[in-house]
Amino acid sequence: MALTTGIVGLPNVGKSTLFNAITQAGAESANYPFSTIDPNVGIVNVPDERLDALTDMYHPKGTIPTTFEFTDIAGLVKGASQGEGLGNQFLANIRQVDAISHVVRCFEDEDITHVSGVVDPVDDIETINLELILADLESVNKRLPRLEKLIKQKDKDALLEHSALVKLKEAFENEQLGRNVALTEDESHVIRGHHFLTCKPVLYVANVSEDDLVSGEDNDLVKQVKEFASKEGSEVVVISAKIESEISELESQEKQNFLEDLGIIRSGLDQLIEKSYKLLGLATYFTAGETEVRAWTFKKGTKAPQAAGIIHTDFERGFIRAEVISFEDLMEAGSLGKAKEKGRLRLEGKGYVVQDGDIIHFRFNV
Repeated sequence: MALTTGIVGLPNVGKSTLFNAITQAGAESANYPFSTIDPNVGIVNVPDERLDALTDMYHPKGTIPTTFEFTDIAGLVKGASQGEGLGNQFLANIRQVDAISHVVRCFEDEDITHVSGVVDPVDDIETINLELILADLESVNKRLPRLEKLIKQKDKDALLEHSALVKLKEAFENEQLGRNVALTEDESHVIRGHHFLTCKPVLYVANVSEDDLVSGEDNDLVKQVKEFASKEGSEVVVISAKIESEISELESQEKQNFLEDLGIIRSGLDQLIEKSYKLLGLATYFTAGETEVRAWTFKKGTKAPQAAGIIHTDFERGFIRAEVISFEDLMEAGSLGKAKEKGRLRLEGKGYVVQDGDIIHFRFNV
């Protein structure tokens, strides 16, 4: 399962520059609003040192990382929910993503215009959030009359959905985000198909100047974003789109040397992926052998048969058991053979909950 995230933000906050950098896809970046009209989609490999270590151990014919899909969505503006700046078209592009990366400008630059004339990250966030709320409210208002008709026909599912939407409607009318509304598990499940924009988890991406990133100290604008995010339980990733752009042109070792020279431990992309995985409750297991070493993304709490089904539905349907060893145990042993001698390889059944870093061989029969 590939993680999909939509990159949103006002015009000229650095969205397309960041997208270009992390996907090397060449999305248009220009100093004027609406330079990005259609969404640009790019897929990047998820960096994982464990995958590299397994490749060194097994020397497979091929190594396949898991992937992360970015959709760069055109700059939204005030009035987007009513169609300003082709807003409805842009908002529709967000509905299918798993999470939202909200890029916020946290740098001053007289050469780069700001759509409202002043750099105010909290105001920018609230502008985008309000447009998402209004778009969701419109969806709710369109759906409720239909549900009321179904309720009169004694439709129980309609009654549950109606209950959830009424709660959301009240929140939206008070300019509250859907993800902050207390819904029951059943209510959350029944509205899933609506893909409400404000129900999606969000990461705020504070785009700072190169100097601010290298100094390692938050500027006042970043502090404002972090304070805002903490109130709603969201996280912030601080990046410099300019530095990410420079990194994207380097080979792996050159990239590491460049980061070290700047005194930066990890790239913004690596941090963005890590926090996105955490946000969505995702983890990685591996399959390894002489033919292939591969990473697989799964939802935490997934049991062995369902994890097997990520590879192929036949694996889940005919699941017998799983041979499992943790990455740490395999590395400590030095080889699978030595790990078996030490009793580190386990046989797990249908009730086993897969853990991050497991190396698994599934046995099945269809």
